[in-house]
Amino acid sequence: MRIIYNANIYTLDPKHPVARAFAIDRERILAVGDDDLIRSSFSWKEDELDAGNATLIPGLTDAHIHLQQYALSLNIIDCETTTRADCLARIADRAQNSPAGDWIIGHGWNQNNWPDGVGSRADLDQAVPDHPVYLTAKSLHATWVNSEALRQAGIGANTPDPPGGRIGRDEDGLPDGFLYESAMQLVAIAIPEPPPNQILEAIQNTQFKLTKMGVTSVHDFDRRSCLSALQILHERGELNIRIVKSIPIDDLTSAIEMGIHTGFGDDFLRIGGVKIFADGALGPRTAAMLEPYTGEPANSGILVLDSDALYEQGRRAIKNRISLCIHAIGDLANREVLNALGKLRTDEIDVSRQSQLPLLRHRIEHVQLIHPDDTRRLAQLKVIASMQPEHATSDMHMADQYWGTRTANAYAWRTQLDNGATLAFGSDAPVESPNPFRGLFAAVTRRRPDGSPGQAGWHPEQKLNISEALHAYCTGPAYAAGNENRLGMLSPGYLADLLLLDTDVFNCEPEQILEIRPLATMVAGEWVYQR
Repeated sequence: MRIIYNANIYTLDPKHPVARAFAIDRERILAVGDDDLIRSSFSWKEDELDAGNATLIPGLTDAHIHLQQYALSLNIIDCETTTRADCLARIADRAQNSPAGDWIIGHGWNQNNWPDGVGSRADLDQAVPDHPVYLTAKSLHATWVNSEALRQAGIGANTPDPPGGRIGRDEDGLPDGFLYESAMQLVAIAIPEPPPNQILEAIQNTQFKLTKMGVTSVHDFDRRSCLSALQILHERGELNIRIVKSIPIDDLTSAIEMGIHTGFGDDFLRIGGVKIFADGALGPRTAAMLEPYTGEPANSGILVLDSDALYEQGRRAIKNRISLCIHAIGDLANREVLNALGKLRTDEIDVSRQSQLPLLRHRIEHVQLIHPDDTRRLAQLKVIASMQPEHATSDMHMADQYWGTRTANAYAWRTQLDNGATLAFGSDAPVESPNPFRGLFAAVTRRRPDGSPGQAGWHPEQKLNISEALHAYCTGPAYAAGNENRLGMLSPGYLADLLLLDTDVFNCEPEQILEIRPLATMVAGEWVYQR
């Protein structure tokens, strides 16, 4: 039995929103109330902590992360530079200190932030002539490679574009070094897979970084090798954060054949929905649009799957009690997804009647641009809006440039919330930082950490207040995972996942949110991080 008292507790429980103390029995909260009540009611307590009036909030969930990619990215080249020349210099330096023939891997470049714009295969060839180079864009929807990487992958002038992807080409029809969407895999499969022990160690080490930031749960969207590592950590009793693990679309058939469905697992590792891609991303202008990109009349992006194809994939999933997590960024992609989900909900009602089970909790991942005619449809279909606040502030200049006036309906958290949709916030790390306080700052200010674009923020009408933003990191993700009866709030019977903060997040200047770091992080009643 553990007592925490003299604390400024925000429970996020509408029945009991604030408190001063609570009792924890093993991994769950037993009681919540004032200091005298809690301290006098549990005389058999083993541990008692005076919180010194520090603020306590529920642990925060990153509802969209690529855990393995983020963990491994901490050891590869950071390509998020201010100029192309800086990026090339980092690549060249790594190559000079790497054994001959080793792949040079990097992540984070965004040509929209480079004054001299995007480079070419020739730039990489000059910087690194002998090593194969593979650099993923910040969006993870494009990659930049050199001639040696293309050679090892067998990509040449006559290589056709794969379904759902595109090989960039120069004026002579030769590959220019840029691969988009599914074409990225043509080179990725030539890169040696990191050994399982490397993946396991990277994820194990990353847990500490996440709990230090205040993340106690994640919804992961990486592939099978990540699940393998997580299972080993779980068997060892070494998982310090809770994981909801998605099923890659390539593994849907295997999951169905094995009888695995959404919700299978326990409170530390459980199966989520199947991840499906409907389109690309804004950065490489592959997000599928109803109207062409501003200044690019021939480009409306790449629609990976239309509503009919999504319906066919989704029908197999829901028949086997697997929920859908569908990536959609452009307004065309979001419309196609909603059209498919509308048909699937009709089918699902029949399945639910037969099974006497509730409707599955489907999600659209990102929902970055949605046509005004479609804004109410997520709530109407009970589809969760899984969104990432920092995407708005990172992308705002690109969005203004390529979407123009359409940005009035971009990254529209307020619109979705007011229409009745459930928000589940995350980071999409390694695309953005998994630090949830950066996300909270973006959600309440619509500004970057440097203050741009100004005090009002970008499309300020879409701001949230701090309570709404915290719910999107706590109760929203819990609901999305089917955990709303045990996670997301500090309430009797709920799992004791919480943060001890040195700042009252409800009563501080917005700029202070950026600086908040937990004094301590608790998961399942145990301190997993203490400053």
